[in-house]
Amino acid sequence: MVSLDIEKARTGRERAVLPDRGPSDIPVDLVGLDRSQIEGHLVQAGLGPKEARMRSRQLWNWIHVNGVTDFSAMTNVSKAGRQLFADRFVIGRPERVSEQVSSDGTRKWLFRFSDAGQPNMPPVDVETVYIPEPGRGTLCVSSQVGCTLTCSFCHTGTQRLVRNLTSGEIVAQLLMARQLLGDFPGGIRPTDGLVPSGDTRAITNIVMMGMGEPLYNYDNVKRAMLIFADGDGLSVSRRRITLSTSGVVDRIAPIGRETGVMLAISLHAVRNDLRNELVPINRKWPLEELLEACRTYPGVSNARRITFEYVMLKGINDSDADARKLVRLLANIPAKINLIPFNPWPGSPYECSDWDRIEKFSDIVNRAGYASPVRTPRGRDIAAACGQLKSESERLSFRQRKALETE
Repeated sequence: MVSLDIEKARTGRERAVLPDRGPSDIPVDLVGLDRSQIEGHLVQAGLGPKEARMRSRQLWNWIHVNGVTDFSAMTNVSKAGRQLFADRFVIGRPERVSEQVSSDGTRKWLFRFSDAGQPNMPPVDVETVYIPEPGRGTLCVSSQVGCTLTCSFCHTGTQRLVRNLTSGEIVAQLLMARQLLGDFPGGIRPTDGLVPSGDTRAITNIVMMGMGEPLYNYDNVKRAMLIFADGDGLSVSRRRITLSTSGVVDRIAPIGRETGVMLAISLHAVRNDLRNELVPINRKWPLEELLEACRTYPGVSNARRITFEYVMLKGINDSDADARKLVRLLANIPAKINLIPFNPWPGSPYECSDWDRIEKFSDIVNRAGYASPVRTPRGRDIAAACGQLKSESERLSFRQRKALETE
């Protein structure tokens, strides 16, 4: 191996000396790789360990701090280094198929990802949502194309699972959103007045609450969240990253130990028979097991409470008795309860609870000592609200999905 710096000293010219490459070599997408993985690829590209470590730090900063997608813009890297990067790597971004802006400022993007490194796989579409609020902005990120859980109140659950997103595709949603919102150095905020201005980041919080069940894509979601939280890169506080699960009990403790992010539970019912209908994963992991996993979630405390999401369905789960049962279920769990007015979608069998019913439910929970904010519906007019996300990606054939799973 000959490093860029050694070659320049020997010849007086900047020229990268690299191993021979075969015709089948495909550039490596650096988005979604952690720093050790990037360093490993640089060593494979012909750099010595010391220089690979230094170059990986440069790449990390340009990609995650500055939002650069063109290696030629990396001004503190030598010409030979920039050429090496361009020959070996890419910095992936999805195609923005569409952008819709709600009257309340919520933005919904349809992003198209290509073949995930497998040429025979068709492109897939994913929805990502940005919710601006005074002094903060939340990005709702997807982890899968479609979903396997078939929760009966959720529009996403009517779309069959196409595939898991890669860690790069998860991270790219944040990178693309920051680019579109002018959130990188030198970026320009949208001029519609719907994005926070000034020194505050447009995106301050991330919720893994988009399409899919994050814990059914465990490794890719874990790697992406650790990249989100890296203090030398995207630098989103772990306390501002929330993973929402419908109740994949055996993966709740590990994700807490390995990432330290906040936890949200899609609860929606206080009886097993009803939750079996609303959230079918409850048949595998009933309420008793789910709540025990919450009580023992790593780091849970009054300062790091678990959020329980509870969609308000008229005549289904919104009685005073349901509210009192909810309070008893959550005893001894540091918790807050988000009451979510049901967001309608075509063909849904449910209606949203009346507002006075929601307020009475909330009062019971509040009097028991739990914070129970009623989540203001956002982006309903562009189908960007909770439970409304559904892309139009084609379902892969059985053979295609099996090929992807065995790669």
